[in-house]
Amino acid sequence: MTDTVETVEPVIQVHPLVALGEHIAASLGEAVTGFEFAYGDLTINAQRESILEVVAFLRDDAKCRFISFVDVCGADYPEREFRFDVIYHLLSPHLNHRVRVKIQTNEATAVPSITSIFAGADWFERETYDLYGVLFSGHPDLRRILTDYGFDGHPLRKDFPLTGFVEVRYDEERRRVVYEPVALAQEFRSFDYLSPWEGTDYVLPGDEKAKN
Repeated sequence: MTDTVETVEPVIQVHPLVALGEHIAASLGEAVTGFEFAYGDLTINAQRESILEVVAFLRDDAKCRFISFVDVCGADYPEREFRFDVIYHLLSPHLNHRVRVKIQTNEATAVPSITSIFAGADWFERETYDLYGVLFSGHPDLRRILTDYGFDGHPLRKDFPLTGFVEVRYDEERRRVVYEPVALAQEFRSFDYLSPWEGTDYVLPGDEKAKN
C-alpha cells in the first residue's frame, strides 16, 4: 500500500489596491480606460469628459470612500497630441489608501472642473491653469494664482524658455514695478557633468596640450 501525497495549490493573494482598481474599472465602464498598480500606488486612467463621473464615484462608492481631496497637478509631454496629463490625488481615510486619477488634454481642450464635487480643487485648478495653461470649464474663477496678472506664457511647459520673456524689478525713480526684456550677463553654458576620470568622447579643454 502506497501513501498518496496531496498537493496543495498556493493561494495567490491579490493586493487590495489591485482589487480596488478592478472594482473601479468594472463599475465605471468606458469612463475608465484602465488602471495601473506600481510602487504601492494605484493609478486610474480616465476619459477627460468623464472626470466628474469618476471623481464622484470614488467619493461616494461604499468600497472607495475617497472623501478627502489632496490636489490637482499637471505634467507636460510636448511630443504627444494631448500633451498634458492632469492628475488628481484623493485619500480614503476609511481604506487608508490614496488613489491617483490621470486624464489627458491639450491647450485648446477644456477639462471639466471638479469644484462642484470638491470645493478645495478651486485653487489647484487655477494653479494648473497658471503654470501649464490647462483650461477648466465650469470653474468659478479661472485666473492666474502664482504669476503676475501680466505674465506671458506658462512657466512649467517644457517649451517655456529658462529665462522667461521679461524680468521684473522695482524702479525707485518711477516708484513702481517695471517689466523689461531679459538681459543676460553671459551666454548659457551647457554642462554634461561627465567625469573626466571615466573618460569622455571628446577632448577636454587643455588636454590637447598633453603629450601622448
